[in-house]
Amino acid sequence: MRALLWFLLFLVFAVFARWWYVCEHRGLCGEQVSDRAMSLKLMDGDKTILEGFEEFQFDTTRISPNLTANNEEFLDKVAAYLKGNPDKHLSLTGYYRPSEADFSSGFFENLGVGRADRIRGLLVRRGIDEKRITLDYKQSETEALSTPLSFSTYMPQPDDFDKTAFTFTNMTYSDANFEYNSAAFKPGTQLKSYADSVKTFLELNPGKSLRIIGHTDSIGSDAYNNNLGLKRAEEARGYFKSLGVKSEIDVASAGKARPVAPNSKAKGVDNPEGRQKNRRVNFVIEDIK
Repeated sequence: MRALLWFLLFLVFAVFARWWYVCEHRGLCGEQVSDRAMSLKLMDGDKTILEGFEEFQFDTTRISPNLTANNEEFLDKVAAYLKGNPDKHLSLTGYYRPSEADFSSGFFENLGVGRADRIRGLLVRRGIDEKRITLDYKQSETEALSTPLSFSTYMPQPDDFDKTAFTFTNMTYSDANFEYNSAAFKPGTQLKSYADSVKTFLELNPGKSLRIIGHTDSIGSDAYNNNLGLKRAEEARGYFKSLGVKSEIDVASAGKARPVAPNSKAKGVDNPEGRQKNRRVNFVIEDIK
């Protein structure tokens, strides 16, 4: 009798757990009325590819979306478009609230990248090559975060701004790990975690090496920025070596030659956010040549 009672209790729990996951977590039950704006688009420059879809939603400090059936449909159609246009790549921009500015996720320095990466994972599951999806981030102007993601396809061009991969084998960190106008290296928590994982990966993969490239914004001469970028890459290499990394580590500097964002806005107005994105260090794991 007691065994039957426990079995019935288990069934009740299982039904409730299933309902919560499907209905509450994924929002896939019944005719639910959503308060999300139907303004999500897939753009290609000024051309609209898809439109009229429900915006994604993220709880405060979370990177996993509260998916609806409409969100799933949008991702299905984005994946179908990319499969039908194999020369196109996708840029995903993730946003974070002003109150979330000091939060991070895993190896990523902010929640915007973490959210974009989580959506990238959903597209990879739909058969899209991770290498065709680059990530970007931006702080939202309001706490509402009514538009937490933007999707834009592009054709890779040599003269375009660099696109940031934000993958384990091609990771980027900002100048927050350096003092202003200095090469002194002070790695943050995310970079330390990444470096530990890279050390383990290189130990398990002796055919791989690490390349570190320093980048700067546009203020200052070419010579000054090339030197600063190289010094920062060398300082980062020193940190990896201090962890016991024995694999080959090459360093290089791109100076201000390969920005990921505009250093200035229209009519030469300064763009501090763009310059901050350009002051970065890129860690690339590749095969030993």
